[in-house]
This record gives sequence, C-alpha cells and structure tokens, in this order.
Amino acid sequence: MAKYLAAVDVGTGSARAGIFDAAGDMLGRAERPIALRMARADHAEQDSGDIWRACCEATRAALAASGVAPNEVAGISFDATCSIVVRAPSGAPVGIALDAPDGGAAARPDRWDTIVWLDHRAKAEAAECTASRHKVLDHVGGVMSPEMAIPKLMWLKRRLPEAWSRAGMIFDLADFLTWKATGSLARSQCTLTAKWTYFAHEPVGWQRDFLAEVGLGDLFARASLPELARPIGADLGPLKAEAAAELGLSPETRVAAGLVDAHAGALGVLGHLAGAPAEAERHAALIAGTSSCVMVFSRAPRMTPSTWGPHFGVALPDLWMNEGGQSVSGALLDHICRIWGGGADPIPALHTRICARIAELRAADGWDLSGRLHVLPDFHGNRSPLADPLALGVISGLSMDASFDGLCRLYWRTSVAVALSLRHILERLGDSGHVIETLNVTGGHTRNPVLMELYADVTGCSVIAPLAPDAVLLGTAMAASVAARIHPDLAAAGRAMHRGGVSRPPNPAAAARFERDWHVFRAMHRHRAEIDALLAEAPV
Repeated sequence: MAKYLAAVDVGTGSARAGIFDAAGDMLGRAERPIALRMARADHAEQDSGDIWRACCEATRAALAASGVAPNEVAGISFDATCSIVVRAPSGAPVGIALDAPDGGAAARPDRWDTIVWLDHRAKAEAAECTASRHKVLDHVGGVMSPEMAIPKLMWLKRRLPEAWSRAGMIFDLADFLTWKATGSLARSQCTLTAKWTYFAHEPVGWQRDFLAEVGLGDLFARASLPELARPIGADLGPLKAEAAAELGLSPETRVAAGLVDAHAGALGVLGHLAGAPAEAERHAALIAGTSSCVMVFSRAPRMTPSTWGPHFGVALPDLWMNEGGQSVSGALLDHICRIWGGGADPIPALHTRICARIAELRAADGWDLSGRLHVLPDFHGNRSPLADPLALGVISGLSMDASFDGLCRLYWRTSVAVALSLRHILERLGDSGHVIETLNVTGGHTRNPVLMELYADVTGCSVIAPLAPDAVLLGTAMAASVAARIHPDLAAAGRAMHRGGVSRPPNPAAAARFERDWHVFRAMHRHRAEIDALLAEAPV
C-alpha cells in the first residue's frame, strides 16, 4: 500500500519539494529556481510554465533523494504564493506584461502570464475597492490591498482588454498547479477566501454584487470559477498521466486541494492545535522569509482594522484566521546588504557573516552599538497595521561611515525595526481580542539568530522554532495525507505529523531598551505622517 506523501511549495524565487512519511518525517527535499521579471516599477511577472517545470524537477529530485519508489507516494499537494495565472480556454498562456508604451500585444510575450503576489500595479484599483465600502471589506481589514486578486484583475481588464478577452481560465497559483496536475477546475477554499473575496462562512460564497460594482461581472466566464470552493486537503482526483510522468510519480497518486504558502506554514506549525481551539488562540504563526505573515486564530470572527480576515477555514479547520503582514522583511535585509554593502550579493553566507559581527559589536558596545540609528521598515508599503501601500521607509541617524561595521550596525537597526513592526501588528490584533503568548516561526528567518532573538525580546512572546526542517512543506504534506486517506482529516494529520520545536523566552534585561525603541518607532511614524501632510499641502 502506498504510504508516502509529496509536497510542493512554490515561493517567489524557487519551487521546493519534499517527500514525507505519515509521521511527518521528511525523507528527501529538493529545490529549483523560478524566473522573476520586474521590468517596470511595481510590476512583477512570472511564467507559469517555468513554475510547473521547477515543481516537476524538484519533485523528481526529492523523490530520488528519499529512496521512495514512485508507486509508494499516495498523495501530493501544492502550496504557492498568491499570484495570478491567466490562461486561454485552450490552456495556452495569456501574457499580462505591459511592455509596449501603448499596451500593445505585439510587445507583450505570452510567456509572462502570471502576476506575482508582490506586484503593486493595481494600487488605484485597490483604492476603488476600498471606496466601495462593500461588506467584503470587513474581511480584509477595511482596506483592499493591491496584493489581492480582485484589484489585479480589474487592472488586467482595463489596461489589457485584449488579454482579458482571450482569458478562459484564471487561477490563484496553487489552484493552477492542481489544475496542471489533474485537469480539475476546482479551487481551494484557502485561496478563494483569503485572496478573492469569497465568503466560506456563508451559503453563497461569491459576492456577485461587489464583482459587478468593480466591473468584473464577467469574471466567472473569464476565470472558469466554480460556485463552491473545496476545503484544504479535499481529494481532487488522481494525477493525469502526463503530469505523473513529469513529476516522476504514479498516476494513482491522489491530488489534494492546496493552499497559499503562508497558510501552509501556519498549518505546519499549528496543525497539532486544530483540535484544541482554546490553546490555538494563544499562538500565532509567523511565516517569515522574503515577506512575513502573522496568523492568529479564533473560534469566533474578530474584525481587526488593517489586517486581512477574519477568514473561515483557510488554515486550521473550523477556525477563523486574521492575518497581518510585512510586505518586505527578509527582502529588506537583502536590500540593505545591496545598497550599503557596495552592491554585494546578499547570499546566506553574507547574512551569516553580518550576524556574527553584530554579536561581536554587541559584546563590546552593548545595546547601544548602533548609536542614534533608527529605521522605519516600510520600503514597500505597510501591509499591516496601517494598510498603506504608499508608505515609504525611513532611516534616521546616518553618518559618513561606509565600513563593514557600519553596514552591520544598520543591519542590526533594520532587524530591530522589523521586530518592532511585528509588535505593532500584534498590538493591533490585541485591540480586537487576540491575546498572543507564543510565536511559532517558520521560514528563512529561523536561520537568522539576530531576528529570532529580537522577535522574542521586542514582542515579549516566547518564540518557537520548529524541529521540522521545512514547516511549510510539512503543512502541505498534511493536506496531501487527507486526500490520500492516510489521515482522516486535517486535525488528525496535524497531531500525527507535528514534529515539535525549540522555545526561546524573551530576555527581561532587554525590555527597557526595546521599550525606548518602541517609543522612537511610533514617533517616527508620526513624523513621517507630518511630513507627508506638509508635502500634500505645499503649493505646486
């Protein structure tokens, strides 16, 4: 009997695949890069064919590393960034890149058919959605983000009508991958609820009056959307023969309805609490890599301004989830390395070197190693808790220091700012009744000792790093286990496959220093707002 599971995680820059057993142990893992095109400011595009290729190559390599035979893999699932894939009725890609000055199709190669999650081209359309004051806004914190699907689709219809007229299938990326795997047009409850304004908590999920109001009355025809979404882990059928061959798996492998990558991480670190809702309410999942997502759960919906949600059943079954986020966190530290490091490539070895030097500087200078440096980290807008995609970053206290130690000090203060921004989000969530005692962290930040220490010391929460080597893949494997009938439901899968973690308590000796930083951080917010107001009032 087949007893193993395949999980595929598609991030911004790569696809990762893992092979798991029923107890949650990962037996093999592989990663393949994905091309990212950023030809214009605020525009980011990918090639869904390239993404599928990376998924297949990573899965074959992970399977080879695991020593598991293809016919021993009972189920597979996919998680992915909340990017938008546009395909014609035939399945051919439809280009969404705005290359020619007039938007002409001749200069818009169909290869680039995917609007990446971090793309902010639809800022104006997002503002229109917010101005509608429709009840869907109650479940996105009152402000529509340009990172959501609906503004991007509005932009596509308005700016590239020829491409819109050619569309016959439009997917959130995780749903595109299950379509490639099975041919099924089913969509995940996670993707549609979290990103497409679908209401999983109501008998009629689609709010058609809202879609009509924003000019997307024909979305169902262009996107081939189903009336009902499928819950995470639902069995969508076996792999198509062609997909099975490309993935290196058996055509008998069952395919599970997938989920957004951050939600897979939340399931991976908190799935064991799915059957213990009171305990789950005291925990947050922090999925931290290029960007960061903070996910909290509750038994009843809690409306929280400027955070996404509450969404029902998008990670832990039968629980509501609110999500705060930082549009850049790891990417901001990379940016600091490039700009103040003389264009240095921010490879992991550079981050490791900087973190080691910060430890040495702190040993010599204590908490004040950075002098009067302070940072606001909103270099790509503020997703939460301000919900301001136009917000900009601020650095105060720069000198002429261009040394490596100068870079390390700025890196330290930027890391402090990222942690202070997390505290800002947690305090906003606390205003609506969430009481968070523990942060469960997964993603690349678990390998950054500076950030992991700051997350505890700045927020006052205990921080748990999972023992599972990749909790996002683990959460996706949990979904696969349900479709494969290895575990009866997500709660059972979460209990059976949880691998535990290592806890770090906050350091009481750091509290006073970071409380002072918190007050500076809030003052910088006020000063930035004052400057913006002065500029808005200034004569032209």
